[in-house]
Amino acid sequence: MGTNLHNSYVFKALDAYSYNLEETLEALNYALSYNPRDVYALSLMGRIYAEQLQDYTTAKQYYIEALSEDIETHYIYPYYVQTLLWNDDFEEAEKLIDFALKIKGIDKASLLLKKGLLYEATGKYELALATLKKAKKGGLNNSFVDFVNCEISRVKKKMKPKKKKKKKEDKSVKKKSKRYFGLI
Repeated sequence: MGTNLHNSYVFKALDAYSYNLEETLEALNYALSYNPRDVYALSLMGRIYAEQLQDYTTAKQYYIEALSEDIETHYIYPYYVQTLLWNDDFEEAEKLIDFALKIKGIDKASLLLKKGLLYEATGKYELALATLKKAKKGGLNNSFVDFVNCEISRVKKKMKPKKKKKKKEDKSVKKKSKRYFGLI
C-alpha cells in the first residue's frame, strides 16, 4: 500500500511541476517521507533547486543522492549537466557527460548538445560547432534539430572575426575627414 501511495505523490509532483510549485513541493515532501531514496523525487527536487531557486549546490546534492541510488537513471544526466554548466563547474560537467555517454539507452543527442554548450561556454567554438553537428545527426525529431540549428548559428556568429566593423568605421572616418577639408 505504501508503494502505491508513494508513487501517487511522485506522479502528483511531476504533474504539477513547473506550473504549481507549492503543490509540487508538498507532493515531493510526502513522497520523500515515504521513501527518502526515491530517484524520481530526488531528481525533481534537484530540478526545483536548480531551475527555480538557482541554488546549484543543493541541487547538485540532490542529483548526487539520486544517482547514488541508481547510476543508470537516464533522465537525470541532462538536468544535472545543465546545473553544472550554470554553476561554472565545467570540468565536472565534461566528466559527467563523458561517463553518461557510455550508458546504454541514454539520449546521446541531448548530452552532445550539452557538451557543445560546455565548449561554447569555455570559448572553444570549433569544438562546440563540431559537437553540435554530432548532436544534430543524433536528433530524432524536428524540434530538436531546429533547436540545434539555432545553437549552431549562434556559435558561428561568435566565431566571425570583428575586422569588418573596423573597416566600416575607417571608411566613415575618411569620408568625414574629406568633408571637413572640403575634398567632397
